Amino acid sequence: MSTVKQRKAALRNLERARKVWTSMPSHARSRAQPEGRARAKPGAPGKGGFYHVAVRRKSEFRTFRTHDLGKPGGIERVAGRRSSGSWDTQKWLISKKLAHVRNGRLVADSAEADKLLDSLGSKPRHASGDRFTAKPRPNAPEKGKPTPAQKRARSKNIKKAQAAKRKK
Repeated sequence: MSTVKQRKAALRNLERARKVWTSMPSHARSRAQPEGRARAKPGAPGKGGFYHVAVRRKSEFRTFRTHDLGKPGGIERVAGRRSSGSWDTQKWLISKKLAHVRNGRLVADSAEADKLLDSLGSKPRHASGDRFTAKPRPNAPEKGKPTPAQKRARSKNIKKAQAAKRKK
């Protein structure tokens, strides 16, 4: 049983809380709820149409853009823009039609998904729901550089510069 003093204190506390609550803007009120935010993070419930394979932390980026690769609804790349202005892949979205989970591992059901999973630096590890984590790409050893792709890019850039110089 509560005493008269305790009941008066409870009423006083309620009145104080009501004053604070009504003076708060609605977005601050929603953040102050003990349950926190109602919206689940993408991929957390495991009910979506894609598996999310994060290769870099979301906190490294300011804005995001999604690129559909190949057929619509297949594999998507979520690119993030850093504060420096450079863009990089934050995560890959793989349709549940192109892959499945077996023993906590993501297994490809199509050639596209298999190619993507092979290009990652590590096998995707299950985090929660439909979310997985992996390393961005394999680290190329210095003795293997310049890689064929780097050689092609360099020669292409040189030809471009020579063509621009000839135009002057």
